[in-house]
Amino acid sequence: MTTHTRRTALLGLAALLAGAALVNATAPASALGQADAQAVAQVSRFFNSFKTMSGEFTQISPRGRVSTGKLIIAKPGRMRFEYTPPHPLVIVSDGTWVAIRNNAKDKVDYYPLSKTPLKMVLAERVDLMRDATVKKVQRQDGLLLITLQAKDKGVPGELLLVFDPQRNQLQQWTVIDPQGRRTTITLSSLSFNGRVNPKLFKVKRPGDGPRRRNVKQNFGARQR
Repeated sequence: MTTHTRRTALLGLAALLAGAALVNATAPASALGQADAQAVAQVSRFFNSFKTMSGEFTQISPRGRVSTGKLIIAKPGRMRFEYTPPHPLVIVSDGTWVAIRNNAKDKVDYYPLSKTPLKMVLAERVDLMRDATVKKVQRQDGLLLITLQAKDKGVPGELLLVFDPQRNQLQQWTVIDPQGRRTTITLSSLSFNGRVNPKLFKVKRPGDGPRRRNVKQNFGARQR
C-alpha cells in the first residue's frame, strides 16, 4: 500500500466516524443563529444517544477509489474498522492507542488517541459546540450539512457532516484536507447499543514484543 493510500484511509477514518469531531469555522459557535445552534446540538445528541454502534461503510478516496468495510464503536474510546479484502487495513482503538495494521506488509503504525480527532467522536460525551468550530450550517434536500474544524490547530483540514434530522442519524461525512482533497465515508446498516466482544478492541501496545513498531504523533504526521 502506498503512502498516499494509507494516508487516505487514515483521513477517512478520522472523518469518523467517525465523524463528529474535526472542523473549520469562520464564526465562533456563539455567533450561530438559534436554528443553526439547535441543529448542531441535535448532532451532538445523536452521538450521545448510544454506547455502541456497528454497521457498514463505503469510502471514496480523492482519486475516486471505492473501498468498503465494517465498523464497530464502543464508547468511550474504542473502535474497529475492517476494510473488505483485498484492502489490507484494519484500524483499532483501545481507548489509548489507535493501531493501523497493514496485513499485506505485516506492519503496524500507532497513534495516541489523544492526538487524533477521533478522541472527540469517541468521547464519553460529545459536544461539537464546545470541541469544534462550526464553519457553516446548510440545509439541502431535507438534510443538514455541517462543516466543522478542530479547535486544536494541530489537527488540519475540515469535516463535513451530512445528517438526517428526521431519522436522527448520521448519513455521511467528508474529510477535506489542507490541499482540498476529499475523502467521503457513507454509513449504512447501522445498529446501536448491541453487545460487542471487548477482544475486538485489543491493541498490542507500541514497544511490546521483540521489535518496536512505528509510533506516529497524530493523523497529520508525515508518513515514513
